[in-house]
Amino acid sequence: MSSSINENADDRLSTLPEEVVALILSLMPTKFAVRTSSLSKSWRHRWTLVTNLDFDDIHKVHGFDVLSKFVDRVLEFCQTPHVKLFRLKFSDRYYWYRMSSVSSWIDKAVRLNVQELDIHVILAQLPASLFTCKTLTKLSIDCGIRNGLVWRCLCSVNLPCLKTLDIAVFDKPHENAFKLIRGCPVLESLVLTVEWLADEENYIFIIPTLKRMKLTIVYCKPPFTNKVVLNVPNLEYLFVGGVLCSYFLTEDVSSLVGASFSFTHVRCDSMWVDILKGTNGVKSLSAQIGPIVYYEIPIDSPLPSFPNMTYLELKGFRNWRLIIPEFLESSPELKHLCIEKASMSKTDIESLWVEPKLVPACLLTNLTTIKFSKCEGRKCDVQFLKYMLGNAEVLKTVTIIWRRSLRFKQERRLSTQLLNVPRASRHCEINFIGKYSPYQNPLVK
Repeated sequence: MSSSINENADDRLSTLPEEVVALILSLMPTKFAVRTSSLSKSWRHRWTLVTNLDFDDIHKVHGFDVLSKFVDRVLEFCQTPHVKLFRLKFSDRYYWYRMSSVSSWIDKAVRLNVQELDIHVILAQLPASLFTCKTLTKLSIDCGIRNGLVWRCLCSVNLPCLKTLDIAVFDKPHENAFKLIRGCPVLESLVLTVEWLADEENYIFIIPTLKRMKLTIVYCKPPFTNKVVLNVPNLEYLFVGGVLCSYFLTEDVSSLVGASFSFTHVRCDSMWVDILKGTNGVKSLSAQIGPIVYYEIPIDSPLPSFPNMTYLELKGFRNWRLIIPEFLESSPELKHLCIEKASMSKTDIESLWVEPKLVPACLLTNLTTIKFSKCEGRKCDVQFLKYMLGNAEVLKTVTIIWRRSLRFKQERRLSTQLLNVPRASRHCEINFIGKYSPYQNPLVK
């Protein structure tokens, strides 16, 4: 009985068109697709038409020699004229093996008209054919290490169809990364992880087609004199993270809608204000400091105005009580405010909330939601919440997420205290979320 069921199932699958079978097999790792060759004679060569070639060493049963021979055999018998995705994801335990094999595999993928390359493996060099691949639309390279043996761009670059580029460059980024970028005339999404060098030139991004950019600086050497120049008129979203060690010159970011910053170190205080000035036309701004940055970032010069910003998120700022008033005064259209407090020890000196001299315009006309995370119920926290509840006239929702270190009685006492605070908005609802059961209060009547 079971035998006939298996035969019927095999028959039904065998009647499917080859392109449908190839699509199904392409959805699984290549090692599993190849195993279908043992189902029956009719399935022996079906896997050779897969459009996705996905190799990994997750199940480390065999050594690199076995894995290498498997990849070689798959590429030898592959009959598809167009490979949609070619992915290599190997652990660094193969570092001292034949890195030339990786270059050879990538070259064969290029000859199969590959569209997407996803390389997560240590390699000494990329094949020259990759840099002139006419079919490539997406390229991702993650070597997983920071040393001089990672790839270099030694030849001319012409990637006419590449729209998405995700690379890490730790060796002469100005020579390698920017040479590669300049050869991508239709680039729309760029993820670049680099290591700044003291003797490098300015990092100039002139990419008319770029829509999304993520720049992460993992390390930089003094003196910090380099500038990042952005001439990206179609850029809609910008992320900058890691170490802030350069001044940003925004020549053209006229289409920018959202910006996110997440810094582990800030080398110069004025750099923080400088990058805000260059992106002040955004509608959405998210900024995070830490967890390595323990000091407060002073704002010696005033913040720029943010005439279009409707969403603001600040995380990890130890001097948030000073920064928030400035942002409120500079953002007349602000509708949504999210704050996540930095961790503070019991020995930290408690500071007071600094009220704006005048009630900011956004509190009178636009601010509808506030989310306050990791609230400890310190005097500064309560003063801030009282001010916002008492002055935000169109406020609809306030969500307070207590820090998990608070005890049940502390949560209850603070919640009761805040529920009794007079509210400028009759439609304001306060939600409390803590270590214990969440609860909320009804609208003010």
